[in-house]
Amino acid sequence: MDNHEKLDNMNKIIRELEDINNSSTALLKKVAQAETENINLGNRMLEGKLPDLYEKIEATTTESATVLTEFTQIRDKFVKDNKLDEEPDVN
Repeated sequence: MDNHEKLDNMNKIIRELEDINNSSTALLKKVAQAETENINLGNRMLEGKLPDLYEKIEATTTESATVLTEFTQIRDKFVKDNKLDEEPDVN
């Protein structure tokens, strides 16, 4: 695999990581919305379980953002080290 193929693969992985982060953020919003809607309903089971669910998804969201940031830095270093930013993009 040459450097251009590696870069294409890295960019694909970054897009996937962005999708993961966006999906977990959307889940977090949905759980928060369910918690808000349950304020009027007052269901005890939901009162007990939704905060735990929110906390777990929030941890996943934080971790996915961290992985995305760290891998983006790795990709950027790869681009710089291999002088791929100096070549015109033909795609």
